[in-house]
Amino acid sequence: DKVLAELIEPYEVRAAKLREFLEDVKPSLRYDIVPLVDPYGPSVTDPDLQCLVVSEETRRGGEAVNKKRLENGLPELALYEILLMKDPEHSQNEEEKISSSSLRQRLLGTLLRPPRQDPTLPLRPYVIGLTGGTGSGKTSIAKLLGHLGAFLIDADKLGHAVYVPGGPAYEQVVAAFGAEIVNEDGTINRQVLGAKVFGNQEQLKRLTDIVWPEMARMVKEQIREADAQG
Repeated sequence: DKVLAELIEPYEVRAAKLREFLEDVKPSLRYDIVPLVDPYGPSVTDPDLQCLVVSEETRRGGEAVNKKRLENGLPELALYEILLMKDPEHSQNEEEKISSSSLRQRLLGTLLRPPRQDPTLPLRPYVIGLTGGTGSGKTSIAKLLGHLGAFLIDADKLGHAVYVPGGPAYEQVVAAFGAEIVNEDGTINRQVLGAKVFGNQEQLKRLTDIVWPEMARMVKEQIREADAQG
C-alpha cells in the first residue's frame, strides 16, 4: 500500500545508498544489510540481536516483533525510539516527516529515463494510453494533454457507441444475449445486459469478444484521423 510503489527504487540501489550512509556515519561500523521478504525479517529469528530502532509510528511493529520473538523462544529486544525529522518543504498533500513517499510524489511528471528509440515504431502518431480506476485522474490528465495539442480518444464514449442501434456491435450483442436486453426505443438496456454478464466470466468473455475488437477498430480509425490532421 505504498504511495506510487512503481517509483520505489530497486533493492540494489536502496542497499547501495544505505551502505554509503552507514560508511559516512562510521566507517568502522559492522553491519549486515538483509533483504526483507516478510514483515519481520531476521528480527524474529536472530538470537544475537539485542535492540531494535523504531520511530513513534513503527513502535507497534517493534512490539509485534517482540511478541513473535517470545513465541519463538527468544528474548525480547530493547526498543529504542527515535524522532523522525520534519520536512520543512513538505506540501499540504505530503507527509510531515521526511519521506520517500513524498519524494516519489515529486517525481511525477519527471522523465525517469531517456525515451527508447525503437526503429520498428513510427515517429507519428505517438499514442499514449491512460488507464486507472475511477477517480484516479484520467480525465484531468487527458484535458492537460488536450490543451497541449493532443488528439483525445475517449474509450468510454467508444464503448457506448458500439452498442447504439446501427453501431458495429449492436446486432451481434442482441443476437447473443436476446431481445430482452432491448428497450422499447430499440436501444440496449445496459443494466439488463450488465446483470447477465457481471459475475459470470463465460458470459462476460462472450460480450467482450464481440465489443472489444470493434472498439479497437474504432480507436485505430481515430488514430488514423489524428495522423491525417498532423
